[in-house]
Amino acid sequence: MTLPNSEIDTSDIAALDEAFWRNAEMSALAKPNVSLRLPEKVVNFFTAESPKDYTSRIAAVPPAYVQAHQAKR
Repeated sequence: MTLPNSEIDTSDIAALDEAFWRNAEMSALAKPNVSLRLPEKVVNFFTAESPKDYTSRIAAVPPAYVQAHQAKR
């Protein structure tokens, strides 16, 4: 059973005072985890260049693709 927000008792939650906000830190929006099967040739291409950070370089490809194709619209 789900309660509507108006029926949720929040009286035991401390107020967020100025001290809380003074010490608060912004964090980057989380990126979703995606599992992706790639052809062996693609993985070999990226790992041959540098096996250390190949996943970061692979992850940079889709945003670049989207940016290039959005510019055409």
